[in-house]
Amino acid sequence: MTIMSDTRAFRFEQFLDYLTLERGLSARTVAAYARDLDRWLREVRARGATGPADVTAAHLRTWVFSLKDAGLAASSIRRAQSALRTYYAFLLAEGVVESDPTERLESPGLGRRLPECLTHEEVERLLEAPDPDLPLYWRDRAILELLYATGMRVSELSGLPLRAVDADEGFVTVFGKGSKERLVPVGEPALRALGRYLRDVRPGLDRGKGGGRVFLNARGTPLSRMAVWTVVRTSARRAGIRRKVSPHTLRHTFATHLLEGGADLVAVQELLGHADISTTQIYTHVDREYLRDVHRRYHPRA
Repeated sequence: MTIMSDTRAFRFEQFLDYLTLERGLSARTVAAYARDLDRWLREVRARGATGPADVTAAHLRTWVFSLKDAGLAASSIRRAQSALRTYYAFLLAEGVVESDPTERLESPGLGRRLPECLTHEEVERLLEAPDPDLPLYWRDRAILELLYATGMRVSELSGLPLRAVDADEGFVTVFGKGSKERLVPVGEPALRALGRYLRDVRPGLDRGKGGGRVFLNARGTPLSRMAVWTVVRTSARRAGIRRKVSPHTLRHTFATHLLEGGADLVAVQELLGHADISTTQIYTHVDREYLRDVHRRYHPRA
């Protein structure tokens, strides 16, 4: 049975017209909706539903299990569920059904993607990339050095107050999510770049509008998160790195390089400011990939 052969009770024809005429979706997208709903229709009709009002939450759970058993990826299952939710929203608006059985339908997790990170050589090129002839060279160099040295989030860096920097002790106090503070050590290269910026560049930028922030723009106001993104992207281009590089890439790289060097996972959790160690554990997968790569390249019988 195809979806178009059972349009009366389930109002599929009207729904597809709605997608095309009122929502303005492309023919390809409408066809994808039709395929997803056809698979759903086969399942619920096999279990006795003769119309959309007969469908229960139990029917939908069985349908989702059938999709999993068929080997569909989590993303495909989520797409099919989205189609069904749109379909029932249409039926509710048309007064065809009085309740929506998809309300409590749980979507399968997509899983976490392994974070992108830079190689040690790419990091060196990135840090050296800002143009030394530009007036803001030391500011941009300090931004890159600090992101890699501390693993700070972009919002933490752009909001970093002057009082948070303890250059003598080599620490910064980072103000993270939920107003939580954490103390993060800073290496000598980052401290040198930051010191040059604070001594030689920032005083010339500050016109009383800096709000006590470390990083300022050319107008003397606090640097925005987007401006930090621009510094990182521009530097990556100058460094000849063709992959997408963001401030978060440097955060991932910071964590990965620590673990590759033998750092303890709990220590990395503390440095990153993760409330739950399970968030940090994604980096152990990256570390495994690194170890696998080393084994493949250097073991004689890999």
